[in-house]
Amino acid sequence: MDKPLNKQELVAAVADEAALPKAKAGEVVDAVFGAIEKALSGGQEVRLVGFGTFVTATRKAAKGRNPRTGEEIDIPASTSVRFKPGKALKDAVS
Repeated sequence: MDKPLNKQELVAAVADEAALPKAKAGEVVDAVFGAIEKALSGGQEVRLVGFGTFVTATRKAAKGRNPRTGEEIDIPASTSVRFKPGKALKDAVS
């Protein structure tokens, strides 16, 4: 398996693909990530047709058990980000 693509490599790929200087491509990538983050923090769903959908999911507070001691613990409510790939992305990967 190849190593994961990091942000610098993503910026370099965007710069090459769009014929932009790396500094400008870095600003574009940061702007895209910032826009997605802002929308999700505001409770909006982000749909990128053909790529996928980012959505927040809320988990309720629950009771759990410490596996080591068996003691009951409270697990606080939390919000996480979920990603559902679009058909075009699924087809491109498979």
